[in-house]
Amino acid sequence: MFDFFPVHSTDFNGPVLITGAGGCIGSWAIALLVNAGVPVVVYDLSKDQSRPLLLLDKALLDKVTWVCGDIADTQAVSDVVSAHGVESIIHLAGLQVPFCKADPAAGVNVNVLGTINVLEAARHANLKRVTYASSMAAVSFLPGAAWLETLYGAYKVCNEMTARVYMQDWGVPSVGIRPGVVYGVARDQGLSSKTTIAILAAAAGKPYTVPFTGPVSALHAGEVASAFIRAVSADRTEAKVFDINGRSTSVAEMLNIIGEISPEADLGMTGEDLPFPADLSDEPIINYLGDFGQVPLETGIRNTYKAFQDLLSRGLISVDTIC
Repeated sequence: MFDFFPVHSTDFNGPVLITGAGGCIGSWAIALLVNAGVPVVVYDLSKDQSRPLLLLDKALLDKVTWVCGDIADTQAVSDVVSAHGVESIIHLAGLQVPFCKADPAAGVNVNVLGTINVLEAARHANLKRVTYASSMAAVSFLPGAAWLETLYGAYKVCNEMTARVYMQDWGVPSVGIRPGVVYGVARDQGLSSKTTIAILAAAAGKPYTVPFTGPVSALHAGEVASAFIRAVSADRTEAKVFDINGRSTSVAEMLNIIGEISPEADLGMTGEDLPFPADLSDEPIINYLGDFGQVPLETGIRNTYKAFQDLLSRGLISVDTIC
């Protein structure tokens, strides 16, 4: 799948720092950058490299400088930028919807204070290449929006406003990106991960029921990781925020595609629609960043299915712990 995503080492003037890189999008960002020969520094609370190892051999992952630390530690974030000569930051560290609801204070520390710490580090290092993960959950707070409001979404709105002020007051440019529903290898957490779990279940020959129905976006993990990389491939001069939706589809259509790839698959769906938009336009972000690689839905699902078959055969993932 790497060939879908144009990442060039000549676009980068030094190491790229990725926060929260042990997650799905971070793992793909590591893989794409390392595969292109770009030096990578990771800042993550955990040393767990299980997700990146689904995409990269250990020999390649060993080229990454992996620093364990808390994104809520202001000085530590600044220190990792200065100590490793970081020139670009891809900020992905965050707690998702259910975790923020379960512990709002932790959600603030990771999602809000963590983002402020990244912007502070960029301000003091005079960085002009910063991107951060907002979310489609932020769209719920736009005037007239009919979507579920969550603490997670509120924290993301705060980050978007904060980034604007950092540009206004201190000239710190940034690109915020609001991903839709991400699917692909390494996507194994959160309610919206269940369409990916359906692909995994089919590859393993296991029955599975997706616990929601209706419209969904389908954004390949490599596609959104490539967009974050493209956002820091050049100096920026403003604070911008973009939606990235991928393909507008439905749970039924995704299950139909899986069924065409694996006719013996025993998959179903139940429940209500996801309370988030599924048809946001990618045109603004494509116009701003240029080509970061779009993946046809059937191709993305087929390649994910084949990758899961390979990972299952090598014992690198276990369907029994997920389905």
